[in-house]
Amino acid sequence: MYLNLRWFNRLYHLKAVFLVFVMGLLAQKVTAQTSSEHLVKGTVTDLAGEPIPGASVVVIGSGRGTLSGANGQFSLTISNATGQSVAIQASFVGYQNTTAQIKADAGGSSTVTLQLKQDYLALDEVVVTGTSVATSKRQLGNAISTVQVSNLPSTASTSIDQLLTGKVSGAQITQNSGNPAGGISIRLRGPSTIVGSSDPLYIVDGVIVNNSSPEIIDLGGYAQNRLVDINPSDIERIEVIKGAAAAAIYGSRANNGVVQIFTKRGKEGKPQVEFSTQLRMNEIRKTLPYNTVPFRFTNTTASDLTTVPVERYDYQDKIFRKGIGTENYLSVSGGTGSTQYFFSASNLYNQGIIDKTDFSRNGARLRIQQRFGEKASLSIGSNYTYSTSHEVPNGGINEAYGALTGFIFANNFINPDPNPATGIYPSTAPSVVRRTNPLEAINRFKFSQRISRYIGDVQLVITPFAGLSLNYTLGIDTYSQVAQGYIPPNNTTPTYNQGYARRGDLNVFQINNDLNLSYQTHIADWLESTTGLGGTIQYDRSYLTGITAQQLGTFGETINNGSNIVASETRTERAIMGAFVQQTFGIAQKLFITGAARVDGSSVYGVNNRWQFFPKVSGSYILSEEKFWKDNLANVVSSFKIRAAWGQSGNLTAIGAYDRFTNYASASVGSLIGYTAPLTLGNFDVKPERQTEFEFGVDLALVKDRIGIEFSHFKKDVKDLILNRTLAPSSGYNNRFINVGTMTNSGFEIQLKLVPLQTKAVKWNSTFSYTHNKNVVNGVEGNGVLPFAGGFGQVAAVNGYPLGAFYSTFFARNADGSLLLTAAGLPQRELGTQGANGTYTVGRNDNGQPTGTVLSKVIGNPNPKHIISWINEVEWKQFSFRMQWDGMLGYDIFNFTKRVGDRDLYGGLKGYEPELRGEVPKGTSAALFSIFENWIEDGSFVKLRELSVSYSLKPKVLGIQGMRIFVAGRNLLSIDNYSGYDPETNAAGQTNAVRGFDFVEVPIPRTYAIGVNVKF
Repeated sequence: MYLNLRWFNRLYHLKAVFLVFVMGLLAQKVTAQTSSEHLVKGTVTDLAGEPIPGASVVVIGSGRGTLSGANGQFSLTISNATGQSVAIQASFVGYQNTTAQIKADAGGSSTVTLQLKQDYLALDEVVVTGTSVATSKRQLGNAISTVQVSNLPSTASTSIDQLLTGKVSGAQITQNSGNPAGGISIRLRGPSTIVGSSDPLYIVDGVIVNNSSPEIIDLGGYAQNRLVDINPSDIERIEVIKGAAAAAIYGSRANNGVVQIFTKRGKEGKPQVEFSTQLRMNEIRKTLPYNTVPFRFTNTTASDLTTVPVERYDYQDKIFRKGIGTENYLSVSGGTGSTQYFFSASNLYNQGIIDKTDFSRNGARLRIQQRFGEKASLSIGSNYTYSTSHEVPNGGINEAYGALTGFIFANNFINPDPNPATGIYPSTAPSVVRRTNPLEAINRFKFSQRISRYIGDVQLVITPFAGLSLNYTLGIDTYSQVAQGYIPPNNTTPTYNQGYARRGDLNVFQINNDLNLSYQTHIADWLESTTGLGGTIQYDRSYLTGITAQQLGTFGETINNGSNIVASETRTERAIMGAFVQQTFGIAQKLFITGAARVDGSSVYGVNNRWQFFPKVSGSYILSEEKFWKDNLANVVSSFKIRAAWGQSGNLTAIGAYDRFTNYASASVGSLIGYTAPLTLGNFDVKPERQTEFEFGVDLALVKDRIGIEFSHFKKDVKDLILNRTLAPSSGYNNRFINVGTMTNSGFEIQLKLVPLQTKAVKWNSTFSYTHNKNVVNGVEGNGVLPFAGGFGQVAAVNGYPLGAFYSTFFARNADGSLLLTAAGLPQRELGTQGANGTYTVGRNDNGQPTGTVLSKVIGNPNPKHIISWINEVEWKQFSFRMQWDGMLGYDIFNFTKRVGDRDLYGGLKGYEPELRGEVPKGTSAALFSIFENWIEDGSFVKLRELSVSYSLKPKVLGIQGMRIFVAGRNLLSIDNYSGYDPETNAAGQTNAVRGFDFVEVPIPRTYAIGVNVKF
């Protein structure tokens, strides 16, 4: 069942022995300065002479460095000084690197001043490409995006994934729900799997964190992303690795890319205190036009036009509200040259736009860094979060209870308010299709979740001698999630009118041990080398328990109050081991070549396919460093780099811990205990999905770094896709997981950075990004169509089409394209003979009417062709202004909400009015109900995602060093033609295959915020 826990334990103990051995060697080394060392002291400043604290200062090629203190000063020693010329380099976020040459005499000293120029285009940005050493973006052969979160204090975002929206080229970030802790899906350069998850791997300060979205209680497609547990205010920066060539060193967990999150740390200097508070308001941006016709038909018989007068009600006015939220944050940081600390505490309370919903998050984070001489350092991080939420289910795809489901299935001529005398809520749905009174779901149902989570890490860095660095990281992520649901007896639900109680408990624990070694050296004046190698041991487990009770007593909300109790339990464990080696050569500081390889093993797969090999190679050539370029083109094109990368990575999300087995279930007949065969046949030969990606790009800077362009073309080929293949009935099983599918993502991304205005008084930065991707699935066996759960059978993988294509019924049409109507003048579905891969042959009888079986074809594509973003930031005196527009163009939405609301049985939306008024024949809505092509709409949108204005001042009271007052808005405006609440929605939650499916999901709210930030 396991990878082999004996090997797990052996490697773990070998790692401990190795660390003890290294520490023993280190103990023999004298830390005092010897006569062969050279002391360097200096100051890091900006061009105005202001000190820059926290800047990185390194001796190039030695791996030795330090950070500047609060006054910008630093000191370090150069070992084995022999009078040679040595380069000292300083770097800091938002500034260009600068280098100074010194003569390192044995026993001597030097003093230097390093001035940094602001780097608006981030050309010299230092990044950490996985488990290798930090490097400059100039040297990378693959694209990597960095978001400096510390520069975005006024976005009104409550989670990391919200914060990333529109800021990363090549990323499709979709908010699936407008709930206070609503889930968000992130795809980097398109989906990379079908039955698994396409969300990237998340790493926080070296800890591989769990970002699953389990629905341990059914809330109608809505589930919380676990990234909501991390406070964006604690984050310094986020690095997004999109390409398989870079992610290859993470092996089987990096098929969807990697998101590295780096939190804030203490810096040398006196204690710095920061406090911020804000008040926010959430409101619905748009409601659906509802039916206002003051009469209704007495029945649905097409020939009977009898009507009766009625009063119409706007249920939305009673369901939605203005939600209020608050957020408070306090941090304290500082330290000495050897010890630094950072502590923060925070509280978030946010009401949802559905009445009675809210989310609360309380957290504390601590980071302590300790240096032991110049040879070793230890960093310990700890973060605890406790969150609670009060939920109102909205029904969705699987259940018939919920507020928004009750609204869309209601006859809105029925007053939904409870009887004033009895307090009993009336049924608002037709008797043939019962649903819950939406106000009863809000006021009587009780659904809640609470999460307790701890994320911690220990990082030990040892530098036995110049150039060599050993880094050990121990990361732990563990949380418990408890969800409870209660529906009282005597209610309007069709399935739980005798009462319902549910409790779900999920406990997750995962640990990663990583030991990495890197060695940097100059082989010659023109040749530098960086070697990295390392290994990892990872383990995770999850325990899920669910208990459901029905037929409850009048009093009591617990499980034991029911007479029909059903319990379930699931336990999973998984072990992963891996090792990698990476080598980079830098030639003359202008040509960089990198090669890497990783071997991975996982307990998920059978013995024959347990170990996998993932290679990569990349290169970059900084053409602008050539003499001919500097002499002739530097004034126009100050920097020009070409790059390319190729690599492979794997995917562990497409198969569960025990899916390779044929998992029998226990059963009893009378007093005999036995087992029943499952529907799914196991497969020990299933292996990880494998992705091969090639990317090519150029980076250039124009007009003295006032214009920066990053262009990348990519092609990702995924083979061995795991699909749930249907088996012949004679096998005794329904399906089996096998490696048969293929998938391709191909496209390009462009990011354009501009500095239109840069004076002492005004600074204006503008960033535009564009991404295009084409996704194609192949290898689906049988008839070439694989339907997915979660889309009412209307979503599928179809050979030759994008993943999640809408595949369903369509209009019967005449040869000229007009609708082919029935004798009664009603539209109808097309009939004929169905072929493979969505092909078909239309059938006609002698009267020219459709004949044959009901046909289906691809009627829509939920994958956007174009993803755009435009960000502008302006600073003028004490004012700063920020505006972000982003959008997705060229994709479709399946408006299941309108399909129900326009039907004659319910008729609560305005789309049913033409039939009531006689503008179309009675029965039209019933005919359209089964023609799914009619409900496909253009989902293209452009949103004013973020808008903020802030004012900075320095009041000379209470020791305040700086104060910033700001107002901000989020999701303020959407430019679209979509008739639903919001084109940015998905009723199937974070499901990978079912996208763009709108079925009364909570719309994304418009948010306003006002706040203040104070530094002491």
